[in-house]
Amino acid sequence: MENFEDLLPRHKFDNDRVELIKKMDRDKILPLLPNLLEWIQDMNWPVAPNVLELLLTFPEEIVPHVQDVLSSDDENWKWFVLHFLVIKLPAESRVQFKEYLTRVAETPTQNELAEELDEIAKEILEII
Repeated sequence: MENFEDLLPRHKFDNDRVELIKKMDRDKILPLLPNLLEWIQDMNWPVAPNVLELLLTFPEEIVPHVQDVLSSDDENWKWFVLHFLVIKLPAESRVQFKEYLTRVAETPTQNELAEELDEIAKEILEII
């Protein structure tokens, strides 16, 4: 059995490793999805757009991992996930976040307001 950690990017400039992952069989990439999601915690990282492109090729499979992020207390990561990933997912995947998005749009916490998550939630709800 392979050590999945060895396949993941090692630093925020490691686009070569992301390119290698893109060439792997889909079944081998699935276990890497939660860890790959961590690489879009800051879309300013050079590796982030490349990882995002890869994640978007798994629109159904990524949903439970995104839900984990959205249930965390990392509002900044949520902002990146909503602005760059969720909004670009097909409608069938976006709709699975409707309950969360509705709650944030209607009754955001102070931290969610500070990160303007209510605004992006409203924007995504308009296209569901």
